[in-house]
Amino acid sequence: MKTNLLKACFIHVSENNGLCIFKLFILYFCVINSVCSSSVEKKIYVELNETVPCVRLLNATHQIGCQSSMSGDTGVLHVLESESDLDWILSSGPHPPYIVIMETAFFNRSVMMRMKSSSRVAGVAVIVSKTGLADNFSPHTTCPNQNTGVYSASYGSDLANCNVTVWNPLGNGLSYEDFAFPVFALKDENQTQVIRKCYEDHNLRVNGSTPQYPLCAMQLFSHMHAVTDTVTCMRRTDLQNRFSINPEVLCDPLSDFNVWTSTRPLNSSAKGHAANESVVLAATRLDGRSFFWEQAPAAEGTVSGIVTLLAAIQALSPVTQEAPPPRNIFFTFFQGEAFDYIGSSKMVYDMEKNDFVIDLNNVHSMLEIGQVGLRSGQSLWMHSDPVSRKNDSVNEESAAAGLNVSLGHPLFTQPLPPSSLQRFLRARPIPGLVLADHQTLFNNRYYESMYDDAENLNVTYPPDLNPDEQLVYETDAAKVCSSCGCMLTLGVGVAVLLLSLLVTYFISSKAELLFSSACETPTTAY
Repeated sequence: MKTNLLKACFIHVSENNGLCIFKLFILYFCVINSVCSSSVEKKIYVELNETVPCVRLLNATHQIGCQSSMSGDTGVLHVLESESDLDWILSSGPHPPYIVIMETAFFNRSVMMRMKSSSRVAGVAVIVSKTGLADNFSPHTTCPNQNTGVYSASYGSDLANCNVTVWNPLGNGLSYEDFAFPVFALKDENQTQVIRKCYEDHNLRVNGSTPQYPLCAMQLFSHMHAVTDTVTCMRRTDLQNRFSINPEVLCDPLSDFNVWTSTRPLNSSAKGHAANESVVLAATRLDGRSFFWEQAPAAEGTVSGIVTLLAAIQALSPVTQEAPPPRNIFFTFFQGEAFDYIGSSKMVYDMEKNDFVIDLNNVHSMLEIGQVGLRSGQSLWMHSDPVSRKNDSVNEESAAAGLNVSLGHPLFTQPLPPSSLQRFLRARPIPGLVLADHQTLFNNRYYESMYDDAENLNVTYPPDLNPDEQLVYETDAAKVCSSCGCMLTLGVGVAVLLLSLLVTYFISSKAELLFSSACETPTTAY
């Protein structure tokens, strides 16, 4: 029997129920009277793990993100290492379409938008590495959540759309672009070498000469059925459920749970207004996002606020038992705030519909912990809404008394930064503050990106610890502080400051109890 074999090297990426798989294989096209056995496939595939896709997302009006065609997108592999490589891919290369492999240094808006507008690019794979990382990278917009905050034509119109303060000037907006080709992140550095070797053996230009077949190619598969917008996708899913024997879900809602607790118990079975109850909301956000799905460490953007509020809860618990404050403190962690304030919007909606343990009339005031992990020295800033605040509603000096923290207040004309408080203000005027480490624009150079990690906060660990051991690692200072009932957060005195703010500003209870411990917080550098 005569058999003709055409040898080629492929790398295959697929997404199946959220699990992305890369496979490297040598494919033989069999031109015979029979069919190649499936067992051959098992012998020629090598799985490459640690991959993260960019996925498609929908809102009421748009679709954003990335996806492949139904059967995946295939192209000749080309490693982007210079501007000339990009010109080769987009214009002069003789074997389009191309799958582009790039280092982090080339993953920016300029390069991605040029490839987006070209029909010669079938997909992109980004090698995740700190080597060559730019000193800033934020795929979010310059004005986060600008269309769902409190400022609009009917409320502080001169403050809307970040007209006064551009909070995230480094934002390039990549997360809100719609790419017609798949984009993946490659996290395993050893396995990316396998891809590079395939490229160097088959595709690398030598002395400017054009490589000929066989060529190394890659197939990326991350097809998603959702298209157009949320309304369209939900309608199509509903039709599937009604008339199909085997219905298929075309899109899943972004859903999760808010987390809350209070210093005094509330009747969770009762809904609506709680009689004789006045609460102070102490809140922060739980979620973060990045260009690549579920690759969002959000160390400064989210974790710094979570740790601070958790520390405050622990420190305040014995204090409220010994001297119960006149107002209940309602600690809240909102989920989904990166996506148009989903969590806070849900809570406000439930309060308005009397479908929550309290309603808006029970809310006396609100204190929100924003980004607090990148302070300049000991400075923190208290942001408030210039439209609704009163001149004497805040006494900065009393809150900072006895603390090694400098509190500042931005200009009276400066609006609130992106925050859950804005969503409450849309429903009714509520006295409130947002505590943050920035006076105007964010200190966070990697806002809503995969590089907003512990290294961004200058957090270091002993070199011999593995990732699991790092999760439970305690500094000597934290051990000392824990032994006498104190709590150390990412910032010196941030948790104590929060407690003082809660007590001094809103509760009018005795703050001295917070500082009566014999433990003195050690001075620690982070």
